[in-house]
Amino acid sequence: MFKKLFTQIKNEWRSNLWLALEMLIVSVVLWFVVDYFYVTIYNYNLPRGFDASNCYRIGVAQLTDKSPEYIPDRSGDEIRQDVETLLSRIRMRPEVEFVSLSSNSYPYNGSNSGTSIRYDTIYPRNFAVYRNVTPDFVQVFRYEGARGETPAQLAEMLNRGEVLISDNLFMYDNVKGVDIVGEGLYLDGDTTRTYRIGAALNEVQYNDYGGWGDDLTLVVSRDVIDYGQEYCVRVKEGYTKDFIKNFMDDADRLYRVGNFYITDVKSFDQIRDNYQRSYTNQIRNFCVGMGFLLLNIFLGLLGTFWFRTQQRVSEIAIRMVNGATRSSIFGRLIGEGLLILTVVTVVAIGFDILISYLELNQWLNGNKYLSWGRTSLCVLISYVLMAIMISVGIAFPAYRAMHIQPTEALHDE
Repeated sequence: MFKKLFTQIKNEWRSNLWLALEMLIVSVVLWFVVDYFYVTIYNYNLPRGFDASNCYRIGVAQLTDKSPEYIPDRSGDEIRQDVETLLSRIRMRPEVEFVSLSSNSYPYNGSNSGTSIRYDTIYPRNFAVYRNVTPDFVQVFRYEGARGETPAQLAEMLNRGEVLISDNLFMYDNVKGVDIVGEGLYLDGDTTRTYRIGAALNEVQYNDYGGWGDDLTLVVSRDVIDYGQEYCVRVKEGYTKDFIKNFMDDADRLYRVGNFYITDVKSFDQIRDNYQRSYTNQIRNFCVGMGFLLLNIFLGLLGTFWFRTQQRVSEIAIRMVNGATRSSIFGRLIGEGLLILTVVTVVAIGFDILISYLELNQWLNGNKYLSWGRTSLCVLISYVLMAIMISVGIAFPAYRAMHIQPTEALHDE
């Protein structure tokens, strides 16, 4: 069967050559589209490494000297005491489970901090987000250790002055965070003091779409009371309804401390939507464009093989006159299309690998642009999609042709 198909394809090499060239272009383009959707879906389904449900950010500001209620000449110690008092009052609220203060640390936040990090003689080879937080931060957003440490255990480590690192912080040097727990880090280029690694964290994603870089993380608790501006709370289950309204109703009465006052309260659902709107719009527009391209590819392949099969009505009639069954004719036509597709796909794989090597496709967290597993899966999906398109393009006209009387088909020819 295959020998006959090869012979027929070779005898019709001129028409098949142009068909194969068209299929080669379509195969590469379709692989690129499939790869984009694969990366987008893969990144979106990765564990976030945090949980922002039932969480809120409380906006806090300070009065200026233009306000009649402004208290002048507050010392640093008095300001720190005001911050601690404010945190304590918020913590005492019955709806609040945990409250934290941080700097450039909360999820869905476009601001970042970094610092020099060194373990032994190695440094992270990419930017690591430096999260300076009060210990309860990891309980507010429910961070988890790579070895199963609970948020409460992680908070206790921060209370002891230990640091938390993401398990992938030194991945380019083949060092896992879980393997160096208990050892020391140098921060800010200071080699006179070491910070004990309390635990390795599960990777904390920058946003719902995989973020940027390698999502490397260092969590510490150092002097955040002095300059932290991010007040975040986790509200107990069942208490989220009207939390914002109730909190703001009490803001002036309970949470005016020193020169500090409450400006607003925002849920992290709102913060996430606002922060990711540009990502969401970009991905939606790209998906619409890719969907339109897929539709054109489908219609193009469908039309090509439909027209090709329609031109072979007389050939089908002759085969039926010579005793060929409908199933054998159908299998031969489908087999010819799939055989050409298989040969073309082998050639297309080389172009797919070249695109990945040149980093023209989507970046995937963890394996960058080129991964044999990812490339193979996307090639397989592309092959199956094209096989379906080709089969549909052949099946309908072939079915109609095989139900035409051979004499009528040959008479028309």
